[in-house]
This record gives sequence, structure tokens and C-alpha cells, in this order.
Amino acid sequence: FSRRLCSQAAVRWEQAEPGHLQLCGIVPIMPPKLKFSDNEKVLCFHGPLLYEAKCLKAQMKDRVPKFFIHYNGWNKSWDEWVLESRVLKFNDVNLQKQKELQQQHQKHGKGRRKPTDRTAERPERPKRGAEPPHEPPRKRRRLDTSHVESEEAFSSRIEIKVRIPDELKHSLINDWDLVARQKQLVQLPHTTSIETIFDEYMKSKYRSSAGSEKDTGSEICQGLREYFNVLLGTQLLYKFERPQYAELIQQHPGKSMAELYGAEHLLRMFVKLGSVLAYTPLDGDSMSMLLSHVHNFLRFLVKRSPSLFSPDCYHPAPPEYYRKMA
Repeated sequence: FSRRLCSQAAVRWEQAEPGHLQLCGIVPIMPPKLKFSDNEKVLCFHGPLLYEAKCLKAQMKDRVPKFFIHYNGWNKSWDEWVLESRVLKFNDVNLQKQKELQQQHQKHGKGRRKPTDRTAERPERPKRGAEPPHEPPRKRRRLDTSHVESEEAFSSRIEIKVRIPDELKHSLINDWDLVARQKQLVQLPHTTSIETIFDEYMKSKYRSSAGSEKDTGSEICQGLREYFNVLLGTQLLYKFERPQYAELIQQHPGKSMAELYGAEHLLRMFVKLGSVLAYTPLDGDSMSMLLSHVHNFLRFLVKRSPSLFSPDCYHPAPPEYYRKMA
């Protein structure tokens, strides 16, 4: 359960927008909408880079938006089903992002790899009268499909269940109501940060423990911190909170999100955690041990809930905050 493993699993895990947090099925939510339509021109992630593409088909399956993507200028064998987090609108902002990713990729010395199968790599020759690709095929880079799942593999993946105690479900409901409905914000930086919560848990749980048991607990807590830092900006925020998040990053450079946020946002992560853990290459015994530690930590949050989950930690957003959202 290393930091690298956490980052890889979090990046591989692709779900619907965080604004549609399905808080254990007990928070009223609007059904997710398709952001992209059939035949829409888009940009799509494939590995670390963005490519110009076309959304051939958009569909909603089990409340998860999925899109069938064709990469412009590439053979149809590259067409694939992807989730919403891989797809971006085709606009100037995202085209700039595409350019920056390309520059970063080149900066790290990752040049063109010599193809092993020129037939598979070469784009199809355009049919007569068809629109030419946006750039010559010779400038195309080989796509890395080593991490890409088929639609069948994704659909058959078993989600790991993290049991949220009823007491914490009520905290999730209150959090949703205060932020999404009443338009309040958690006061940040938090007076009791996630770093502090994990430190207190370690002292409480492993006060008399030593050796491998304490080391395992410490490693799992560090892994959960890493999950939080990776997932917060893309999966754990309501839309109303995004300007606050952007301000925090500017005001506290070099600080991790676990140093700035508190129990309210940490608890949201555990709602999503089961889906993320499905992408970790852990065997059954290791996963059972990990879930045991996760459930122990959730029981610790229940004991501390009166002080960790208080309406006093929220405040109404000032008028200037609404102007930032406009």
C-alpha cells in the first residue's frame, strides 16, 4: 500500500463528476448528464498526453457517463470506450493544456519510440472526400494502451465495499446540505487538519504497539493521505467549493491538501474509496487487511465525530465569493 501504488490506483480510477457525490445512496442527487454529445469534437487523454478526437457515441450506463472515442487520424482499432474524466471540451484553454503536456513530455526526454508494428501504428488512409487529419500522420506519436481497459473489463470489475457507519452517514448528509443547498463553506485552513487526525489516530490505536503492526498502520495512514491528496481536486469537491480550492493552492504553495482540509472532506473520500481500491493489484488477504484498517479508522471517526463534524466549522460564503464564481 505504498504511495506510488496509491497514485497509480487513483489515476486509473475514473468515475463521474464529484459534484454528483452519491453519499451512500441517502443524499438526494440529480441524475448525471452527458457532457459530450454524439459526433462532438473533443480532446481525450491517452496516457499522459491529450489527443484530438471525436466522440462517436455517448451513453449513460449504471449512472456512469461513457463515451466511444475515435482519435483523429488513427486507425479505427484505436477506438475505445472511456469515462468522462478522460475527455475535455475542444476549446482554447484545453488546447493550451494539450500543448503544455506535450512540452512537459518532451522535457523529460521521452522521445518517439521506434514502432514494432508499422501497420498497426500507421493511421488509415483517408477516404476520397474525407476531411484530412489536423496534422500530418508522420507527426503522430504512438499511443500507449498498456493501461487501457476494454468496456467489458471495466463493466465486470467488482467494486470493493467500504462500510460507512450510520453516524457518519448523517455527517455526510449534513455536509451536503450545508455546502450544496445552503451555500456555506468549511473554514480553511482547517483548525484540525487531516494530518492531525491521522496522527491522533496513530497515537490512540497504536499507543502500546510496536514493530510490524505499528509500521503497517503507519503505512496505511500514509497511503490514505496520498489518496486524499490525489483525489481531492477532481473527485471530492462540490462545484461551489472550487474557487475556495483554487485560492488555497495560491495562498499555501508547497502545502499538501491533507494539511489544509479536515474531516468533512476526508469523510467524502471514504464514500469513493471502494471504487478506487478496485484498481489496486492487491490479493484477497491484503485487501481484507487493508479494509480492516479502514473500518478501524472509521470507528475512530465515529468516536471523535462530535468534535470533528460540527456545523460551527462552516460559514456563509461572502458576497465577493459569488462574484468569483460568475
